[in-house]
Amino acid sequence: MSPVQLPVKDRPYEIRFESIGGLGAHAGSQILAEACVVRMGLNAAAFSSYGSEKKGSPVRSFVRLLPGDKPLRDCSPIETPDVIVFFHPALLNNPATIAGLRADGTVIINGPPGEVPKQLEALPKTVKVIRVDALKIAIETKSRPNAVLLGTLSSIAKFMDPKAILETLSSEFAGKHPEAVASNEKAFTRGATEFEEIKNPGKASGDLPVVRQQPVWGWKTQPMGGLLPTPGNTAWNNLAASRMGFIPVYHEDKCIHCGVCDLVCPDLCLVWGKNKDANSKIKIKLMGIDYRYCKGCMRCVDSCPTSAITKEAETPGSADKLRVQLFPGLVP
Repeated sequence: MSPVQLPVKDRPYEIRFESIGGLGAHAGSQILAEACVVRMGLNAAAFSSYGSEKKGSPVRSFVRLLPGDKPLRDCSPIETPDVIVFFHPALLNNPATIAGLRADGTVIINGPPGEVPKQLEALPKTVKVIRVDALKIAIETKSRPNAVLLGTLSSIAKFMDPKAILETLSSEFAGKHPEAVASNEKAFTRGATEFEEIKNPGKASGDLPVVRQQPVWGWKTQPMGGLLPTPGNTAWNNLAASRMGFIPVYHEDKCIHCGVCDLVCPDLCLVWGKNKDANSKIKIKLMGIDYRYCKGCMRCVDSCPTSAITKEAETPGSADKLRVQLFPGLVP
């Protein structure tokens, strides 16, 4: 095995995955690290930071690389990454997700082609920005976004061996899920070629400052137990980043307003209102869906007895166009 030369010296090469639960960032980081160690002769550490293990919850995964002859003993979160991979474009709305990015770094975004996100203006001018429609490719190949994004990363990071990463990806699933091997290979291969470079979207200069989402805790600085220092509010919650390419779409002409969908909805995103019938009697009717609170679980689709709610692909802006606000005037 010929040694792989990292593009940096005297420090680790660091990659940060910004994701949500269900898109495969944790598994992707482990596959990448294993490929670097077993098939590329590097030292690597892969680890993740997440809360409750459920679909839609924030996930950060880290991969730290060093040459094979240098020991790697650091398992702290990566604060100054060379590469940031976004598994969902909505994560760009949080400034902490790009914090610490080096001026000569790379950003890979999972997103559809078209308009350039305004949030990219906060990046350094010298950062390379790559966009790939990983969700669309994953759906078409019956795979997951992590396979697509690993393909893109292996193509952009020139020191990596795409063949080694693909072999590791395939071997990971060959035992328990052999039916997924061919799909993952197709997704990986398409991810390695079907991407675009967004030229000069950033306006900042130099390395971005480090932003810690939580303060450094010690025996003097940790908060008191049993307290909620930053209490939340369900009205301001936004689950849009939890969806994976599909939304439930309401068809009023087919609805009998039975309420079964409301019984099974875990996030109470269905909007109900009062209407008068032909006899001037007030009836409760389903008005629509507030997609701000919809994570795309499709339980309403499965339970609807008249097919008044259907599963359809989410295109840019479609959720905003169809949305009926649950709290009009309170939240945007």
